[in-house]
Amino acid sequence: MFRKLVLLMLGLSLMLTACGKPNVENEALTHIRLPMGYIPNIQYAPFYVAVEKGYFADAGIEIEFDYSFETKGVELVAAGELPFAVVSGEQVLLARAQGLPVTYVAAWYQQYPVSVVAKSELGVIVPQDLKGKKIGLPGLFGASYIGLRALLAAGKLTEADVTLDAIGFNQVELMAAGQQDIVVGYAANEPIQLRAQGIAVTELRVADYAQLAANGLLASEKVIAENPELVRAFVGAFLKGLKDTIANPDDAFELSASHIPNFADLNADVQRQVLDVSTGQWQAQRLGYSDPQAWENMQNVLLDMGLLAEKMDLSKAFTNEFIP
Repeated sequence: MFRKLVLLMLGLSLMLTACGKPNVENEALTHIRLPMGYIPNIQYAPFYVAVEKGYFADAGIEIEFDYSFETKGVELVAAGELPFAVVSGEQVLLARAQGLPVTYVAAWYQQYPVSVVAKSELGVIVPQDLKGKKIGLPGLFGASYIGLRALLAAGKLTEADVTLDAIGFNQVELMAAGQQDIVVGYAANEPIQLRAQGIAVTELRVADYAQLAANGLLASEKVIAENPELVRAFVGAFLKGLKDTIANPDDAFELSASHIPNFADLNADVQRQVLDVSTGQWQAQRLGYSDPQAWENMQNVLLDMGLLAEKMDLSKAFTNEFIP
């Protein structure tokens, strides 16, 4: 009798355990295509970590990375075709100025990642040293252009004080070939690549002179209103990946490898430097938090550039509602 009772209790316990633990593998995940704005890169480690550690899956989400242009992601989110995209802060304000219903729901970068990189012999140490110089940049658009304008303003300079040369995304190649002496790029890319080639450079980081809203997660007003729990789950999963990447970059480096084509053929030291510089730009006391002053500053830069005609209600441009 006692043996039968034990078996009965054991069977009941197993049944309760099975009922209390959902079978995630059998549950349908919400498939989300996420525009990233750039090619597969170690800088996306927080997303890769969140996938590899199952944070998105635990949140009921299956991610498909879409490495299309940033502006395309904004358009798709605004049209309600996709719920989220990775974008830079200025794109949010420019989109809302056109009446597009989008909102920034989580800050990824706490520092604006753009830098002006110059050959060391030019002695470009502060923004004022750019006066009279020719500067190569991808074009008069995007984060590089916005960051340069903010840096010029910090040095009390205008566009008229420099010569801008639109060179596309060939900054490293042209500088290495001696065709450019000063270029605008990203702190976690161009200066690292150039130094790896033995080219001595100085670097002016925009973040050292201006606090601007940088890269983060964009959502449509529609998904925020109709499915706030999806937004909360998505942001939460990403922030877990971000926290783990900052805390253990060695682990993040390894977990990211399978997401980057031919990663084993890349210079490991350079890739690790890219990750280390990037993690320094992500750190914050409260990961994901958007500083209202950074948005005010960004708006002022865009107004000064004539890219915005008037001030807007910034409370609709970003929210900290979904930040733990």
